[in-house]
Order: sequence, then C-alpha cells, then structure tokens
Amino acid sequence: MYNFLITLFKLTAIQIFGLFGIFFILGFILSKLQEKTHKIYQQTIGWKGILWTAWIGTPFHEFGHYFFAKLFRHKIIKVKIFDPNQETGELGRVDHTFSGISLYQRIGNFFIGSAPMIFGSAVLALLAYLFLPDGKELLNSLLGRNTISDFFINISSDFYNSFFNISALKTWNYWLFLYLSFCIASHLAPSKADRKGMWGGFLYIVLILILLNIFGLLFKINPTDAILKIRGYLNILTAIFLYSIIISFLHLSLVYILLKLPRKIFRR
Repeated sequence: MYNFLITLFKLTAIQIFGLFGIFFILGFILSKLQEKTHKIYQQTIGWKGILWTAWIGTPFHEFGHYFFAKLFRHKIIKVKIFDPNQETGELGRVDHTFSGISLYQRIGNFFIGSAPMIFGSAVLALLAYLFLPDGKELLNSLLGRNTISDFFINISSDFYNSFFNISALKTWNYWLFLYLSFCIASHLAPSKADRKGMWGGFLYIVLILILLNIFGLLFKINPTDAILKIRGYLNILTAIFLYSIIISFLHLSLVYILLKLPRKIFRR
C-alpha cells in the first residue's frame, strides 16, 4: 500500500508539473512585472497614471474572463468591461456563478481565472503578426523553440530585429503596436480574486488526475505518456507567454527610465 501511494504521488506530481508547472511559473513572473510597473506609475504620476494603459488593457482582461465563463457555461451576472474605482483598486469585473454539481463548470474556474493571461497573450501575438515588419518571422521563431533555454539562447536576434529595426521605428504602425502591447501586457496577469478562483478549479483537475492514476495503476496502464502528449500543444501557449513576459519587461524598463530614474536623479 505504501509503495502504491508513493507511486501515485510521483505520477500525479510529474503530470501536474508537466502540464501546469510552466504555466504557474510564467504567471508568477507576469504578476510581479505587472505589480512593479503599476507601482512605478502610482509613485510617480499617481493612481490615474495606470489609466493610460487600463482603458485598453482592462477590457481585454475582462473579455477573457467573459469568454471563458461562457465557454464553461457559467451564468453571467454582471459585466463591467472598464469601471475604474480608486478606492477599491478595481478597473473592471465579470461576476458569474456556476452549478456546484457540474464538474465541467467547477474545472472551468481555473481557466476563467487564468483567462486574461491566455487571451491577452494571444492578442499580443496577433498584434505582432499584424504590425511588426518581421512579426511573422518572430512568431515562427517562437513556435519553433522546444525548450525555455532554447528560447532564450536563440530568440534574442529575432526579437532585436523585430523591435529595434531602424526602418520600423519610422512607421506609425510600429508605435501603435508598442502602445497597444504595453496596454495589454500591463493587465495580463490574473488579479488576487482571479487567482483565488483558479485554485478551486485546479483542485478538481488534480482530483481527476489522481483518479486516472489510481485506475491506471490498478490495471497496469500508465496514463502519463498520454497526458504529457498534451504538453506538446502547450508549447505554443508557453512561447506566447514568454513573449508576453518580454513585452512586460520592456514596458517596466521604459517606465523606470522615463519616470522613476529622473526622480531619483533630481532628489540627489
């Protein structure tokens, strides 16, 4: 029995990390970049400084929630695509309910909570494809990477050619792309309320994996290979998340240089 439980734990842990590990890691990084960017805006030009990105970024964030809530058949109660409130810190919201007896709807909480990151990253990729002169090549390069180390080692030249191309800097669509990207990237990460909702759905996903593994061990079937085959399809999502992190880091760097650094210099 002890060996059975240890094997069950190992199988489930491998599957969870294989499917969701990179998802949580990159989501955490995006959240931290977003928090630091918003903090600089608040410290330098006040809370309203966030609004110059929020008026575009927040609707995409909330529409992601709405889309996945409908996909998982939740009942939509109220939708506020953009309704900034300085007292609460809220910029918008989607209120929804679900049936407690529906496993599908309970699992949906995970995807509804993480929806802004999924939906927003996809929009960023579309903007790159449409507006960057080498956007198609950049995305093809992103999708061609099999590992994160491969991504960071080889993507630098493709990213540089797309974002710092002299000819691109002279075009209006490049600066429109940059602004729209900053707006969306600044509001990609799930909020605290979103993350709280995600955990409820995630626990049911873990429960299903445990039940599948118990069944597999009893009948000498290892579902790990089949489950991790899904990981191959997630490479596309991982690549886009990494791209979103680059955009978010670029935004944070520029905000720091243009807003934070001058204040530090003049205080001396």
